[in-house]
Amino acid sequence: MVYHDSAPVLITGGARRIGLALAISFLQRSIPVIIAYRSDYPALAELKRLGATCLQGDFSTHEGIYRFAEQVKQVAPKLRAVIHNASAWLAESDTVPPEQVMAAMLQIHVYTPYLFNQLLEPCLLGQGHAGADIIHITDYVVEKGSDKHIAYAASKAALDNMTRSFARKLAPEVKVNAIAPALIMFNPGDDEEYRQRALEKSLMKIAPGEGEIVNLVEYLMNSRYVTGRTHAVDGGRPLR
Repeated sequence: MVYHDSAPVLITGGARRIGLALAISFLQRSIPVIIAYRSDYPALAELKRLGATCLQGDFSTHEGIYRFAEQVKQVAPKLRAVIHNASAWLAESDTVPPEQVMAAMLQIHVYTPYLFNQLLEPCLLGQGHAGADIIHITDYVVEKGSDKHIAYAASKAALDNMTRSFARKLAPEVKVNAIAPALIMFNPGDDEEYRQRALEKSLMKIAPGEGEIVNLVEYLMNSRYVTGRTHAVDGGRPLR
């Protein structure tokens, strides 16, 4: 696919980890990027230096989502892709009422992408057959569940399901896919014992790094045919 004069790619949660790696990859290939961020991160200065448009947004309310969508429309009448990477990993606990946990997970993983996909639809349409993409970043727990992160898993499962619905709605102009990762990278504070236990859960026994997701996103955006599917990046974990 030729990216010359490409419309921008919008990445929510694009200032750290996988979102940051995606943003840098696009910018290095001269693809314009719009970063949605809530809090200031050290990487924002570098992203701006590389040419990214960084827009602060608060998706904790529906009004905040609507306001941010209007900001995006003002700077980018057309979008090459929307990558829903913003996420929160909130566990059930004795200190937070369960309805608050569920509400928070639904807000970031369900309401935010659901509303953005509809509010930004005019920016995605009109670019020809398979001319734009929506990519939902879900999670391996969608198919397994989680006894400690029940609301998180349920909300990511809803996002996974929306992949099929929006693929049906927006085809053939917009392809909609999901990526379900597991153990892509460790956090700096993860100790060696935890890392070894985690690595044993997959067949491949490595934490491959953000490049695995970057390569898959590039493949999905280059495809003119793949839509409505969830693409697991889990090192064969379900086979253990």
